[in-house]
Amino acid sequence: MPVGGILIDADDRIKYWNPLAARALGYSSSDVLGRKVTETVFVNEASRQFVQIARGMEDSQTISHPIQSQDKGGHLHLFNWRFVRLNNGVRHLLAFMEEVGSTSADETSQNQRERIHALRIIDTAISGGMDFQVTLTILLRQMMSQLKMDAAVVLVYEPSTNMLKYAAGRGLRTNSLQNTNLRIGEGYAGTAALQKKVIQVPNLQQEMGDFLHAPDFSREGFASYYCVPLIARGVVKGVMESFHRTPFYADREWLEFFETLGGQAAIAIDNAMLFNDLQRSNLELMLAYDSTLEGWSKALDMRDRDTEGHTRRVTEMTERLALAFQIKDADRIHIRRGAILHDIGKMGIPDSILLKEGPLSEEEWKIMRQHPDLAVDMLSSISYLRPALDIPHYHHEKWDGSGYPRGLRGEQIPIAARIFAVADVFDALTSDRPYRPAWSVEQALEYIRSGSGTHFDPEVVEVFMRVIGRLAAQGWR
Repeated sequence: MPVGGILIDADDRIKYWNPLAARALGYSSSDVLGRKVTETVFVNEASRQFVQIARGMEDSQTISHPIQSQDKGGHLHLFNWRFVRLNNGVRHLLAFMEEVGSTSADETSQNQRERIHALRIIDTAISGGMDFQVTLTILLRQMMSQLKMDAAVVLVYEPSTNMLKYAAGRGLRTNSLQNTNLRIGEGYAGTAALQKKVIQVPNLQQEMGDFLHAPDFSREGFASYYCVPLIARGVVKGVMESFHRTPFYADREWLEFFETLGGQAAIAIDNAMLFNDLQRSNLELMLAYDSTLEGWSKALDMRDRDTEGHTRRVTEMTERLALAFQIKDADRIHIRRGAILHDIGKMGIPDSILLKEGPLSEEEWKIMRQHPDLAVDMLSSISYLRPALDIPHYHHEKWDGSGYPRGLRGEQIPIAARIFAVADVFDALTSDRPYRPAWSVEQALEYIRSGSGTHFDPEVVEVFMRVIGRLAAQGWR
């Protein structure tokens, strides 16, 4: 029982005397068993109070009353007694004691409130999606505060290596534990993980573990050690270690809360692992997507040998210009994809038109000018590519509204398409074509400059001259 307790028979003789009652009044069990409670604990006026209460109680009734109680040394203490009449046919009485004026009940209640508050703080950190290290720091801070430990460490299990590795610590004087690398089953922590149970070492000095004799660890001065496995969804995620620099013998309540905090730590680690796995999967998926896009682009280049290498070059130029315009990283990803796919609509143009040597007829030009709309038809059903459609759809629009397919003018044209248009024309002019040789860089730059305000956005031309023009003049392409 968590309080002092006595079992009293119908003759007022003590039949059982628990350890907390012995601690409170100084009597051992051998001192009082078989003796009358009115000759030991309740004497004089207290004896009359007890007899009056005991004789008047009915079966299963409970009565609480403060009574002066005598300890083994003859000193009096005021306890609040709670008497329970047992309905067992022999009229035994159970008596529970709590010292009046003692703060134990208030302290217990306060401790419970503080621990509930600590769990709420930890839960908020976990559910709020905080950084994993921040969550562990909050957890360790609350753990050390509530369980009065001198140092605490969290080791995370890595399934790929079957090892427990240091993730976070608090209260350490040295770096001895920061290089922890334990196999499952190795040492106290590895044993806790393997057996999925709490390891208790109240007196480290009596143990002969190798790590106790390491010079750095010995400087920590730890006297007691406890370790709880961190288990989420039935799987070990790591362990949490508690260190004490004075001998410490944990009671049941301490161990239960230690395991509760271990459960919280396990959830935090599990969430972090799930998030990391999701990020890795997303990254792998994005790389696969981008590889697919580049494959489509190469297929188009293979179909039209005259434009081989064009996509790579215009994509690089467009990315440089987008960076110079301080376009956000997330948007630059879509710009890159749009640049790679800028002519993907030409996959729907017949070879007789796309690969024709010599000028196209007016009817053939009408078909050729459909490739921006064909690109939209091909890609719009792919949700992750929709933000990248500005370039494939609008890179042939012109600043003065004379372009196609929609005849947009000025800032009606998306900025990505305006940037790409300059890079696209520059690369086309400086590349050999069956119907003409490549222009010099100077000629191409002059053409771009002359198209400012008509074909091209003047601001884009200005940035292009500063960023790309200087590089092109130095031989970059």
